[in-house]
Amino acid sequence: MKANPGGQIPPSEIIGRDRLVRRLWRILERQSLVLTAERRVGKTCVIKKMIAEIPKGKLVIPNKETPKDLEQVHTSLEFVETVFFDAEAYLSGRKRAAERARKVLAQLSGAEFQGFKFPTIVAPHWKTVLTATIEDLVQQQDRMVIFFWDEVPLMLYNIKKGEGENTAMEVLDTLRSLRQTHANLRMVFTGSIGLHQVISSLKHSGYANDPTNDMLIEDVPPLAFPEATELTKLLLDGESIKTDDLEATAKAIATAVDGIPYYIHHIVDQLKNSHGLASSATVDEIVANYLTDPQDRWHMRHYRERIDTYYAADEQPSALELLDILSVANKPLHFDELFNLLKARVVTEDKEKARYLLTMLQRDHYVIQEKEGSYRFRFPFVQRSWRLQRGL
Repeated sequence: MKANPGGQIPPSEIIGRDRLVRRLWRILERQSLVLTAERRVGKTCVIKKMIAEIPKGKLVIPNKETPKDLEQVHTSLEFVETVFFDAEAYLSGRKRAAERARKVLAQLSGAEFQGFKFPTIVAPHWKTVLTATIEDLVQQQDRMVIFFWDEVPLMLYNIKKGEGENTAMEVLDTLRSLRQTHANLRMVFTGSIGLHQVISSLKHSGYANDPTNDMLIEDVPPLAFPEATELTKLLLDGESIKTDDLEATAKAIATAVDGIPYYIHHIVDQLKNSHGLASSATVDEIVANYLTDPQDRWHMRHYRERIDTYYAADEQPSALELLDILSVANKPLHFDELFNLLKARVVTEDKEKARYLLTMLQRDHYVIQEKEGSYRFRFPFVQRSWRLQRGL
């Protein structure tokens, strides 16, 4: 097995995800899924492995080995276009068509629809077209239809910015209504920033619904330590990298990046390029160089930048201070300790707001709460990067 940092990993080389994939398919037997994961943890690989191992009686849309990435979708109409053309691509391969949807499009535009972009006159009627498209697909099947959509939260964020909160709410509500209407329809939403951020923002504008309460939320964790070590040893062996101690070097790599496969591939690739003897010391040097890289090739500044994007202006100072405090703490902190340290940095007596922010930071994979109630950074690797970025 060769190191492939940032590249497409074939399903046969996706290590340590068999149990998770089996669990996710069992869940889809009964309900739809929201998959959350930190960046680079490997959620796309998990989905790719799921699609490669589709059980009988299931149809995945788009009918490809990877989920549809919705990051570049900015309007409700663009989303419906995406669904329509993915459905048509499947149906046309079976010499069928999305007849209901095409009829609606013809009625709206006054002519038979042709081309790869809907006329703008369709925009106010996107819900009608979406509903007709789903019905065309589901009712022509005798098996379960599952839509795999990546970066749904980013799409909703884009729609909210471009078309307003009401349209983003309608998209969520319409998708829920379709799931409730069609017993043989499932949806899988994924994203590195969770739907909770978008829904929380919408609720500040008066949105009262819980549009994903029929879906199960599942977190995609990093590889467990034995699997991360196994992956690392396979890569070291596949690249013929000499080490002073294979087991110790593999464990050092897995530990240094908290079992996150993307970074494991990067480190092994760097060891291959260095042409020297690999050891725990060379691993530490590589990680340190990446974490202080002015070009930020591991995109670690994203952890800081997304606070400005997804947190309200009045939430950002306290969120940053909470993370600063936890990044330098030498042990997990209980809420009262954490809140007292926060008060020394910002003017606040609002405990409820601090609790709310800690909940958001947990859902966004920054923070984890221990069983006895104390808080710490979820990933020591990210904690180390945060300290370096913030000069703490």
